[in-house]
Amino acid sequence: MTTIDYIAIAAILLIVGAAVFYVIRAKRRGEKCVGCPYAKQCAHKCGGCAASSSVEDKKQ
Repeated sequence: MTTIDYIAIAAILLIVGAAVFYVIRAKRRGEKCVGCPYAKQCAHKCGGCAASSSVEDKKQ
């Protein structure tokens, strides 16, 4: 493997690690839908997050 391969692997690992760190911090803050702009207020009722549609589908 060349140096470029190691740099590419390190960059991918850094991006994935940052995403995981963001999700963990968001869950600790109590956000229900991490990608939703209204995550703290949402409670899966905003209709904009994936969790709201899956919860509504289960109710029907």
